[in-house]
Amino acid sequence: MKKFFIVIAALMVTVGAGAESKNFKLGKWVEIHNAIMKELGRSYVDTLPIDRIERAAIDAMLAELDPYTVYVPEEEQEDFQLQIGKVYGGVGAIIYKPDVQGNVVINEPYAGSPAVKSGLRCGDEILEIDGESVHGLDSKACSDKMRGTPGTDVKFLVKRVYEKDTVSIVVTREKIHLPDVTYFGMVDQTTGYIAQSGFTEGVSDEIRACIASLKKQGMKRLVLDLRGNGGGLMQEAVRIVSLFVPRGSVVVTSKGRDPKDVEVYKTYENPVDTKLPLIVLVDSGTASSAEIVSGALQDLDRATIMGRRTFGKGLIQSIKPLPYGGQLKVTIGKYYTPSGRCVQAIDYSHRNADGSVSQIPDSLTHEFYTKSGRVVRDGGGITPDVELELPHYDDIVYTLVMRGIVEQYTLKYVSEHQTIAPADSYELDDYDGFLAFAREKLPESEKAKLDGLVREQIVPLIEEEIVIRYYFQAAGIKLRLRYDEQLKTALVSPTI
Repeated sequence: MKKFFIVIAALMVTVGAGAESKNFKLGKWVEIHNAIMKELGRSYVDTLPIDRIERAAIDAMLAELDPYTVYVPEEEQEDFQLQIGKVYGGVGAIIYKPDVQGNVVINEPYAGSPAVKSGLRCGDEILEIDGESVHGLDSKACSDKMRGTPGTDVKFLVKRVYEKDTVSIVVTREKIHLPDVTYFGMVDQTTGYIAQSGFTEGVSDEIRACIASLKKQGMKRLVLDLRGNGGGLMQEAVRIVSLFVPRGSVVVTSKGRDPKDVEVYKTYENPVDTKLPLIVLVDSGTASSAEIVSGALQDLDRATIMGRRTFGKGLIQSIKPLPYGGQLKVTIGKYYTPSGRCVQAIDYSHRNADGSVSQIPDSLTHEFYTKSGRVVRDGGGITPDVELELPHYDDIVYTLVMRGIVEQYTLKYVSEHQTIAPADSYELDDYDGFLAFAREKLPESEKAKLDGLVREQIVPLIEEEIVIRYYFQAAGIKLRLRYDEQLKTALVSPTI
């Protein structure tokens, strides 16, 4: 008994010493930092740029942890909310300003936005914002002037794209929420399709409504497209899974630094349909909450996951308030799918000697099992049940898109065509005109590459951009499906 108490006492001393050591190190570096700043304030030869060096220090410190732990000062809150919630106050349009000394061009107004309600359309040019010329302002400065509190007005001096006259237009700003469900519809007589781009609040209710609508149109199976979906709110992921599995099913488990910090998330709502055949499309841009959905549906043998391996973000962030209106988005844990696997692809806690990080190799991953006993693995994202080939594009296609030549041609095309055929039947009728335009824009050293341009690779991209300008985003996505070989393959592939 005496030895027992000696061991317990020794353990208590060790634990206490560990906590003291940790607190000592933290206090030590806080004291060193404060001493350095005070000494710089007293001794540095020039005026100390305190805001700049402190922000640089904070950003560099957090970057040593992971890319998702970031500091957001008060003045950046609006952009931060747009990033995580896809919500802002404004007129609802993407603008294009090719020249700082030129006008602002309405590039793409959103469906139902204040811009559309006020009669603004693609190709219209804004000369002034609230009486101030836009000449000399960059795109961000103009965008900032167009944003504002919902319910307030902003006045534009506009040169019309077709009428060529100049008019004053007053637009009342609204709360703009970029949609997470970018398109839904029937792709054949029995297959429903939903394209989902994010996981902001309420998207699960949108998905539920889409399913009800598609069932009325004769849907017998569903394709949920999560390609390029970077994720969002975990709770919305849980609610989306709950649409397809029995109530009380485990969807995801979160684990923090403390072994006791474990939370299990189960479905708590009645499902819409637990038998509806389900295909989930994923790719390397599918991340975070989108991986929770695809991973849970795979582990529960509820859907066939098709596409390419997902991004591999298995970390959870939380928003913590800071002094002076700032916020800290901090990684607080990892999540695990129902089979027990974590899909995190990079271990940020173990860095190379030069500070870089590496992907977890497949050789260090582990086997887990789905509800029916199928083998799945952790690390490196969600591996699809059915691999789908990526579309191939030649280098010249990437050049034309990334340099904005397709976008610039689209604006030119719109300025010359007041109307086009309906989105369902539209086909590009000016391919030679595009080639001539591209030849003018490319540097001399790259013009010869146009001779090898494959029409079938570039035309779908141009058609989508054009259709969006007349019929908005949903119509563009619908047109994209016309050429979507991955979707076509998925529809004829075997499912679980």
